[in-house]
Amino acid sequence: MNFLKIVLPVFKGKKTTEETNPLQKKSGYEALDEWVDAVMKLHEAQDTCFGYPCNQDIHLMSFYAWFVGSGLQELTLNNAGDPFSDEPAFVMSTQKFEREVMEWFAPYYDFEPDKYWGLVTMSGTDGNSHGIYFGTTSLKRKTGKLPVVYVSDEAHYSNYRLTYLQNLDVRLVKTGVDGCMIPEELEKVLDPSRPCLMVYAMGSTFKGAVDNQKALNAVLEKYPEMEVYRHVDAALFGGYLPFTEYRKMVSHKELGYDSISISGHKFFSINSPSGLFFCTREVYDNQQDISVPYLNNNMRMINCSRSGIDPLKFWWFIQKIGHQGWSKEANTILERSDYLEAELKRIGWFVLRNQLSNTVVLKRPSERICKKYMLATGYDEKLGGNLAHVVVMQHVRRKYLAQFIEELQQESGEK
Repeated sequence: MNFLKIVLPVFKGKKTTEETNPLQKKSGYEALDEWVDAVMKLHEAQDTCFGYPCNQDIHLMSFYAWFVGSGLQELTLNNAGDPFSDEPAFVMSTQKFEREVMEWFAPYYDFEPDKYWGLVTMSGTDGNSHGIYFGTTSLKRKTGKLPVVYVSDEAHYSNYRLTYLQNLDVRLVKTGVDGCMIPEELEKVLDPSRPCLMVYAMGSTFKGAVDNQKALNAVLEKYPEMEVYRHVDAALFGGYLPFTEYRKMVSHKELGYDSISISGHKFFSINSPSGLFFCTREVYDNQQDISVPYLNNNMRMINCSRSGIDPLKFWWFIQKIGHQGWSKEANTILERSDYLEAELKRIGWFVLRNQLSNTVVLKRPSERICKKYMLATGYDEKLGGNLAHVVVMQHVRRKYLAQFIEELQQESGEK
């Protein structure tokens, strides 16, 4: 690796201020060790962590063994600047690998070579922030006006928060019982006199709803004079759908969106908040170019400093898991979701599941079961009130789903 050839001589043989065993289990700080003990007890119960969209099947031991063995833990790895610059702005960066990560993933979202731009983000929200910011800048440059942001009332809350942060007008579009944006409701609140910044949910937070982009785009096409920017919040679903037969659901070419945000700490099992952000090259070139000589004169993205470690984890998983492994995982979680949905119907328990979703909504069970399986809970008057959901990630094994169904059945019988 060229990166290691550049960096390792800088500190090879350098002694740390504390000569410690990098694999020691105890820190020597009571509060910290007590916290670790408590967290590891939760880790033992990870097989029954059903309610949240983080893959708990994380296999990074070999990565950290290499990372510490190489000495990289003694460096600050900062990916400040554009990963697609010819030269990294900061020598101790992993932008070479960040660019390779983006180049590897781009075809899965049907971006053509040299017609896209992207970076490894610090979270799904960071990706949404770039989408809304880039969309606003693009639309303002084209029209001289700030856009109105349209987003469903069941989309992730970060999308509302980001519009407030950027001082933009936002209109929440009503959704149906399935959580999908209703095209007729979009048309009711649409203001064609101003640019339109659409935020589509590719898997809403609680119901796993996928906004019907083609139907919603048909509404927008009624107003050809209105400039439109389309951003897709594809946090979880944008991770697994590209590795299934439904990959057209996240296709830039098929759907015509301008940018997309995908989480890294969900399907891809990066063990800290991270993600991927893609946009068209046209969008990126339409951003304000702030001249910063020490960052290769190009700072169009929001963040300056960015993690240099997360791109390495993505790159590592591409080598270790890759297309074949992720395809197997993606299809497995959908098969298990099919199983859970069918079993809930079999025992007569209310269930709602959107197409292509690994999020299964059900009538809320007892507090004991909610706690045991760490279910996320919600409330929806249209669906009878108290609800919970199971997000079927890689660590949610079929045998534990069967156990869950058995306990629901017992609870139902007791009533």
